[in-house]
Amino acid sequence: MRTLLVTGAGRGIGRGIAEAAAASGWRVVGLTRSAPPGRFPGEAHLVDLADPVATGAALATVLARQPIDALVNNAGIITTAPIGAVDLGEIDAMWAVNVRAIVQVTQACLPRLRESPCGRVVNLGSRAGLGKIGRAGYSATKAAIVGLTRTMALELARDRVTVNCVAPGPVSTALFDGHNDGFSTDEAAIARTIPLGRMGTPGDVAAAVLYFLSPGAGFVTGQTLYVCGGLSIGAVPF
Repeated sequence: MRTLLVTGAGRGIGRGIAEAAAASGWRVVGLTRSAPPGRFPGEAHLVDLADPVATGAALATVLARQPIDALVNNAGIITTAPIGAVDLGEIDAMWAVNVRAIVQVTQACLPRLRESPCGRVVNLGSRAGLGKIGRAGYSATKAAIVGLTRTMALELARDRVTVNCVAPGPVSTALFDGHNDGFSTDEAAIARTIPLGRMGTPGDVAAAVLYFLSPGAGFVTGQTLYVCGGLSIGAVPF
């Protein structure tokens, strides 16, 4: 059985990925900042990825217990503000979790990924990386993930480890609803701007992640797949 490590696995998109992967036969190990509700579909380790020391200790524990065949760097945080009101401390916090943690977790897992016959890394970006009002700090981190993914893909290609990015659009989760202060979270109004006419779900994102994890995606690397209902190509006016 192949083993998958998912960061930010306790809730929302990360939980959806963990559940879909477990249902597809993966052994799932999750890193999560708080205890996941209900029955987690695998092994969960509590750690705040904003703390590099605690993150290193958690990774050492995980890697001492099992091989890692694939990694999904899903953990992320968001604060919203127009550029003139962006808090620099919040910018630093987002870079720490959204970008630095990807590098740290990937570095720790690399020896195991290189040993796997089907090494995979999937990074979670965002459609907001293309630009979105009120998301100056967040969109900068998500745009950085696209560039990071491409470089990682080039560097790890000779090891037969693929690296790809899944970039969701608006997805109905507690994170989306609870961290958009001052900006609309009216899902009906948002859905009217999306070409497919609805919000995304964690399952929509998980399906894309599972594709990149699959043996059939072994000749795909360095790519970014927008799971956004068409919003990355244009919004429908309303």
